[in-house]
Amino acid sequence: MKLRSYTELSKLQTIEERYEYLKLYGNVGRETFGFDRFFNQQFYNSKAWRDARRHVIIRDNSCDLGVDGFSINDRITIHHMNPITKVDIVEENWEHLTDPEYLICASYLTHKAIHFGDSNLLPKIPIERKPGDTCLWR
Repeated sequence: MKLRSYTELSKLQTIEERYEYLKLYGNVGRETFGFDRFFNQQFYNSKAWRDARRHVIIRDNSCDLGVDGFSINDRITIHHMNPITKVDIVEENWEHLTDPEYLICASYLTHKAIHFGDSNLLPKIPIERKPGDTCLWR
């Protein structure tokens, strides 16, 4: 599997291009940590993770996949561009897991789109309205 990075991702301009770069084609309901979920909770409650999360949110201006104009107005998810494993957590390979080079901001729906390969969940650019374009009798 190719190692994804912020340096490469930032060369892509649109949210659709960034999504294509990141998508994982996962399966709905596929277990990741299952009964061992307490391992990743130990990581996600650490100071190292909180500091990395804060850094990435500031770097990406709280924008979905770091694309200006796609502000996240709800809870921000920090996506690991390279999926984490139980081994990473247990062996405390946290330097790699907290490196901003491998992290990106994502909205809840964009994060689901990345993991399950559903581009319909991506945010859409608002339609620019023009005077008279909603007139029913034209």
